[in-house]
Amino acid sequence: MVQVTELGYMGVGVKDSAAWKDFAATVVGFEVSDDGESDRCYLRMDYWHHRLVLHDDGSDDLSYLGFRVAGAEEFDQMQHQLTTAEIPYRLGSDDEAAERRVLAVLKLTDPGGNPIEIFHGPEVHFRRPFHPGRGMHGRFKTGSGGLGHCIIHQPDSTAAYHFYKALGMRGGVEYKIRMGDQVVTPTFMHCNERDHSVAFGVGDGKRRLNHIMIEVDNADDVGLTYDLVRKHKIPVQILPGKHSNDHMYSFYFGSPSGWMFEYGYGGRPATHQSEYYVEDMYGHQPESGGFDASPQD
Repeated sequence: MVQVTELGYMGVGVKDSAAWKDFAATVVGFEVSDDGESDRCYLRMDYWHHRLVLHDDGSDDLSYLGFRVAGAEEFDQMQHQLTTAEIPYRLGSDDEAAERRVLAVLKLTDPGGNPIEIFHGPEVHFRRPFHPGRGMHGRFKTGSGGLGHCIIHQPDSTAAYHFYKALGMRGGVEYKIRMGDQVVTPTFMHCNERDHSVAFGVGDGKRRLNHIMIEVDNADDVGLTYDLVRKHKIPVQILPGKHSNDHMYSFYFGSPSGWMFEYGYGGRPATHQSEYYVEDMYGHQPESGGFDASPQD
């Protein structure tokens, strides 16, 4: 079975591109890159041309997720795999691939209505070192783990599980969280050493995107970012703590679009074996709204 290998890139729509550029560089540490296109800019984390695209379309939500396959042969095999699974897709044009800075791209939609792209051959700039928007003690941890992970809205977690399984991902329930008289069971899917690249089963469904997690290779950058978030009076939605599933030490804060960033360090590799948890190791108390784990519609 052909497998996607990483969450390679994401596109998000924004209302206030000026606020986003300042936030991305000054608070998060992304390198903001402008190729002269009036409706977008790019955020770099490493040698890739970009990892995130900010589309000036006013939506303040997820525009698409881009999952990588290893090469042209796997790209062709994935098309047969999707056809067998009766998942509709279309082959992107050369112009659409060039727009994403990849060699080829497929366009499809997951059961929750989230636009999904499968690609191979990202544009990589080894002659253009990553230059963070503000000082960092280390760098973002990407590599074979991809840009990080995200939690997205899915009204039907079972249908979503089968969709991402058809992309070669694996996973399942990793938490059983009691919320009053309800038990919430989010699903986590992985395709590389990260505990998960995409997850679903939490949130109220007002947005496609709940949060993006990005990881750094130096714990001091988590503390530095926490201080910057407080300095700029950005809402901290979940206080620093450590997850039980991926062992990530992290905290969550609001973006200019309202959904959250998780900024973390020290995640362990995926176990590839099923187990579940009822609480985090420590910390992660909700502060400003918190992590909405209410049951979905």
